[in-house]
Amino acid sequence: MTRAVLSIGSNMGDRLAHLRSVVEGFGERVVAVSPVYSTPPWGGVEQDDYLNAIVVVDDPELDCTEWLRRGQRLEQAADRVREVRWGARTLDVDVIWCAERVGDEFVAVRSTDPELTLPHPQAHRRAFVLVPWLDVAPDAVLEVDGRAQAITDLLDELPVDERTGVRRTELSLLPGAGGSASCS
Repeated sequence: MTRAVLSIGSNMGDRLAHLRSVVEGFGERVVAVSPVYSTPPWGGVEQDDYLNAIVVVDDPELDCTEWLRRGQRLEQAADRVREVRWGARTLDVDVIWCAERVGDEFVAVRSTDPELTLPHPQAHRRAFVLVPWLDVAPDAVLEVDGRAQAITDLLDELPVDERTGVRRTELSLLPGAGGSASCS
């Protein structure tokens, strides 16, 4: 069995519907969903703000690469176009962390494969990943430079403006929840 932490984001079209498509697409594999956050774009490309969330999934049949492939299929279904690095997108699904069950615990998978580097090499620098992750796993740790660090500590190391730019919304990704969040 593997468990994965997925960071999802959208800043084009019906952003909330794109994020909800991930929760619906993974269905019963979803074990936790964070609140939805509004965040400024990251990476220096001029564009609209994002909606971001964390989704935790697990399945006894899937490996870490399969989580990536399924996320990419959901991106394709949302008409994701990859033209500009860190550019606007209808849907972005990143595998941040993945672990295999060993006995009663999950052991984090490390990978240097260019297709899927684990843990995600930039996650510790992105408040839009760390803040919602804390909502679903307050005791989470992430390996950075070979050392396991608490997500709370990693978040404290980020610049204040990076952290304060991540604003919790009233929107929900859970089935039947209301809300609308299109870009204007």
